[in-house]
Amino acid sequence: MKELKKIANEHKATKRFLYFSGIMTGAIIIGQAYFFVTIVDRVFLKGHTLAEIIPYLIGLLLVLFARALFTYLNGRAGVKMASKVKRDFRIALLTKFSRNPVQASLTGQSGQKVSVMMDAVDEIDSYFSKYIPQMIQTSIVPIMILIAVFTQHVYTGLIMLVTAPFIPLFMIIFGEKTKKKSEEQLEKLTAFSGRFLDTLQGLTTLKLFGRAKQQKESIHSSSIGFREATMEVLKIAFLSSLMLEFISMLSIGLIALEVGLRLVVFQSVTFFAAFFVLVLAPEFYLSLKELGSAFHTGRGSMAAAKKVTEELEETEKAVEWGEASLASTTTPPTILLRHTGFRYREDGFALKNIHADIRPYKQIAIVGRSGAGKTTLLHLIAGLVPPTEGELIVDGRPLSDYKENDWFNQLSYISQQPYLFSGTIAENIAIGGKADASREEIEEAAKKAGIIDMIQSLENGFDTVIGEAGRGLSGGEKQRIAIARAFLKRPSVILFDEPTTGLDLYTEQILQASMKELSKSSTVITVAHRLHTIKKADKIMFLENGEMVAQGTHAELIESVPEYRNMVTVQQGGDAS
Repeated sequence: MKELKKIANEHKATKRFLYFSGIMTGAIIIGQAYFFVTIVDRVFLKGHTLAEIIPYLIGLLLVLFARALFTYLNGRAGVKMASKVKRDFRIALLTKFSRNPVQASLTGQSGQKVSVMMDAVDEIDSYFSKYIPQMIQTSIVPIMILIAVFTQHVYTGLIMLVTAPFIPLFMIIFGEKTKKKSEEQLEKLTAFSGRFLDTLQGLTTLKLFGRAKQQKESIHSSSIGFREATMEVLKIAFLSSLMLEFISMLSIGLIALEVGLRLVVFQSVTFFAAFFVLVLAPEFYLSLKELGSAFHTGRGSMAAAKKVTEELEETEKAVEWGEASLASTTTPPTILLRHTGFRYREDGFALKNIHADIRPYKQIAIVGRSGAGKTTLLHLIAGLVPPTEGELIVDGRPLSDYKENDWFNQLSYISQQPYLFSGTIAENIAIGGKADASREEIEEAAKKAGIIDMIQSLENGFDTVIGEAGRGLSGGEKQRIAIARAFLKRPSVILFDEPTTGLDLYTEQILQASMKELSKSSTVITVAHRLHTIKKADKIMFLENGEMVAQGTHAELIESVPEYRNMVTVQQGGDAS
């Protein structure tokens, strides 16, 4: 793949070393053959004593050590190059996913994304750790051996020239099949990973609806498909190795027969020359065979690289932040939306032509039926997704002009399902504030959020460890920890995605009191479903099918907007007052 070659060419220093290593390895192999043949020739045919061949034994030991050293250094250079490339790919993928987590979470499965980041990137390793070093070495070593062979015995060199092309020929044939099968294997792996993680996450739901057995069969079928795809790749690999071994053995056999006839029958070649070319011949074909094996794994890497590249090239518009500073003042910023809109994908849901002025300290309610675009509008204001049309202006400048940290430092977003990390309660609250928040500040924030009594009732108090995603806590307790984060942060803009939905009356009253306290120093924008939340808002933004139908107070909308009146009437069971 051109992309992998381009990346390899960027590692100029490593490639220069690999070329130098290839030249040295070729010279060492020839030197090794020379010393070995010389020792045998002088001991068995010329009757030299041990003292006379000691220099040659020392030379042989030195070249053997040098060969081991350069083999190690060659492999190490390839591994280091592969490690850096994999790290860069993972950083690129992680940057892409984190740059726009909202859109990334809407497409595909989490398991598939993890599989691409881990498995597919790992598959790229062999291209850089094996294929590139072996390709460079094979472009040098066989040529050096061939030159050395021609200086001793021309006919052996000709046999090598005639037989050598068969190895690259079969290498290309099997390589194409390997690439195709590797792509199929990777597709099945990512599909299996995605389905498996989805099933684990929804295991309770599947059990309750009696679908566990059906899903078990689906996973079994998916795993069998992956197994069969893997076996296909291995079958091609074994067949490729068999053909390469067959060609090599046949070629070496021909060389041995030809050299043997000329040495024994025709006596037209010396023992030194005959033995020298016979020692070098296996080295010549070994280098070509190793390239064949590396080529096979390299084709598999290309299939993985295609998967990773496709994921990176999949366009997701992200917020591009500027360098302007947003001053942190006691007064919340003024937020203006001018013809603002957002579309998830070309054929996806669209929020269109939103106009609104959000003044400091106001309480804004965003209302509408399910799917009207309420949460999408919150995501726009939060800066989690960029406007695809119009502008979002904060204190007279587009939001994208400011530094990302400056905006997020003034903002708190409390969703219906706030995420809690595996760790202590104190650590989870501290995420919302400064990095150096004291224990006293954390406890004060918990007190204002109405959760201090529950925490102190636990055996380890604030040092109680909770599970991933807040396992071990109720929905109301998670919400109160999220609000404690906001009290610790003291933001100037607070976004609520109706956090009281689904809570009992007592917990809801606690949260409402906390939200009222927070609103004294902040602009509060709430996706509202409850009528009492809507009624107290300074301004209500009523959405229908991604468009702003109307805005005003509750009384104004009841009087002038039939759709709003109907929605409230349905919610209140016929009483719109």
